[in-house]
Amino acid sequence: MNNEKRKIRYAVVGLGHIAQVAVLPAFAHAKESCELTALITSDAKKMAELSKMYNVKHTFTYDQYDEALASNTFDAVYIALPNDMHKDFALRAANARKHILCEKPMAMNEEECRAMIEAAEFNKVKLMVAYRLHFEPANMKVVELIKNGMIGQLRLFNSSFTMQVREGNIRTQSERGGGPLSDIGIYCINAARYVFQSEPLEVTAIMAQCNDPRFSEIEEAVGAIMKFEDEKLAAFVCSFGSSDVSRYEVIGTSGHVSVEPAYDYVEELGFNLVCGEHKEKYKAAKHDQFAPELIHFADCILTDKEPRPSGYEGLADISVIEAIKRSAASGKTEKVNSKKVVGGTSKPNADLVNVKPAVQKPQLVNVESGSK
Repeated sequence: MNNEKRKIRYAVVGLGHIAQVAVLPAFAHAKESCELTALITSDAKKMAELSKMYNVKHTFTYDQYDEALASNTFDAVYIALPNDMHKDFALRAANARKHILCEKPMAMNEEECRAMIEAAEFNKVKLMVAYRLHFEPANMKVVELIKNGMIGQLRLFNSSFTMQVREGNIRTQSERGGGPLSDIGIYCINAARYVFQSEPLEVTAIMAQCNDPRFSEIEEAVGAIMKFEDEKLAAFVCSFGSSDVSRYEVIGTSGHVSVEPAYDYVEELGFNLVCGEHKEKYKAAKHDQFAPELIHFADCILTDKEPRPSGYEGLADISVIEAIKRSAASGKTEKVNSKKVVGGTSKPNADLVNVKPAVQKPQLVNVESGSK
């Protein structure tokens, strides 16, 4: 088969806010190798209106998922479901020989992540976790500047990612995998790992609670310090009860770089670099951060390459999250199980950057943002 003319057919599983605002519109910028051919949801209104809006002929409910997987209407699934549903839908896709692009966090715990990786490897299908910032120019330019020694030897990383969660949103439900650590803290963890290009060895963490009814099941905020090799430290705080902030700073022996906004997908991201008398400002125009993920994954399927980021990248972040939870519970410093991430991870760099035009906010159907 001529791969230059072949397109990977995707089914989007779950039509919540992220799927409607970002994933579905991204296919317009990924037409060279990707095609949206199926939608899977149990919301009849979403199914009817979105299939018409995006000209998708094949629609299925969650109860019809196995039927969908056997229908030969798609080659890969984009899993945009609540966190507690990732493993089940990924395993069923792998067993049906469908490739899997899964939203982060990859799963609820290390055991689930490993089950997903093993199922993909056993069935010889690709598994990728949707770390969109690995394809984003501002963040990857920071990685390259640091690798080139612009701020000297790395010493410190510090990040804040905060927002006001909407009352009743699924992110406030503990059993669904809610809470700021898994939802937004994971961005800080992942950024520290790709900035330092290594894995944390141990963590010390604390969680904060308040009387707000939104946080009856989850923590309101989490703070953690991660220790890396060569005595480097990375600290972050994340919160579901604070005003919107999205930033990180990397400090070296001869300079520093501040990235703000750092993690958003609807804003212009940028950074300020200071190294002695040298000062540099960079701003990336608004662009589609999701189409590059679709294109990269399609290319990996067509050319039989390992996706970057792979399932092992998702597992690595979950290993840190589990260590943070253990530390917050014990009040002690806890080791990270990074050495158990068999297969390793491939850290992102500028090679992955792929800039596509910004998407216009589409009409939303039966959904609202998780933040106020």
